[in-house]
Amino acid sequence: MTLPDHRSEIVTDQSAQPKKSETRAEPQPESWRLQIGDWPTLQAKAAPIRLEVFVHEQHVPLEEEIDALDAECIHAVVFDTQGCALATGRLLPDGHIGRMAVLKAVRGRGLGSAVLSALMQQARQKGFAEVVLSAQTHAQAFYARHGFVPEGAEYLDANIPHVLMRKALSGCSAQ
Repeated sequence: MTLPDHRSEIVTDQSAQPKKSETRAEPQPESWRLQIGDWPTLQAKAAPIRLEVFVHEQHVPLEEEIDALDAECIHAVVFDTQGCALATGRLLPDGHIGRMAVLKAVRGRGLGSAVLSALMQQARQKGFAEVVLSAQTHAQAFYARHGFVPEGAEYLDANIPHVLMRKALSGCSAQ
């Protein structure tokens, strides 16, 4: 089973516990900002993150990564104080969250959580009762911490193991 349009790959191992000698940087909202927008507004910033994470790191074919659905989605991008894009994700018109990506150098700092939370809030505002995503299996624990529940069997998408996950949303507002 393949769901390329709803692939949601956050590349972070936030489930790993830091060693006692390490300290994980907590997200500092004053050191980054999150922007929600359409593809024409955010493409120049979101696309390079996705190309780095999916095409270069994970070897997803370019033709599978960039698709026509981007133009129909709500996108979220996190920027640092210098305006450099660090993380991204998208909400499809049907309530699926996908294309979650965080640059390797800033993983584990809460940026993926910020993107995911913002996209879930957008889904609530659109009146969705739930959100669904296709999680890379190594990121399943990340999504579970945000209330997502796995559903069905593992499958390959872009030759990467995935599992379908969904989360009921509370506080939905009518469209």
